[in-house]
This record gives sequence, C-alpha cells and structure tokens, in this order.
Amino acid sequence: MSFPIKTCIICSEEFELRPDKPGFANRCPECSESEAASAAAAGSQPMDAIERKSLAEANEARRTAMRDLLYRKDS
Repeated sequence: MSFPIKTCIICSEEFELRPDKPGFANRCPECSESEAASAAAAGSQPMDAIERKSLAEANEARRTAMRDLLYRKDS
C-alpha cells in the first residue's frame, strides 16, 4: 500500500504521510521533530508552590463552573 505524498509547508520537501508520523499532516517528520523539541523545552519550566496552588485553584473554579452549567436544573 502506498502512502500519499505531501509537501511540507515549512521546508517544501516531499514526504510520505504515514499513519504513525508524529506532528502535523502538512509538515515533514524533520520539521515536526524540531517543533516538538522546542515545545518540550519551553513547557518543562519548574513551577513554585504559589504557581501550582493558583493553577489548582483556577482548575477547580473551571470544574465548578462547568458542573454548574452542565447539571443545573432549568425550573
């Protein structure tokens, strides 16, 4: 079975679009890997206790608001 040939929007190289390819369908594996590496490096910053607590409080407020919106009784 042959895979479709796509053109990368970043480097304009042609590549086969395989089902197990990481990243976006319009980017070649090399361009997808470089983006994934930069995203992983940016997201791995350690948080202090205050940031973790404020994030947890914000998530709890989101969950409460969604629960109230989804399960309120319209009477």
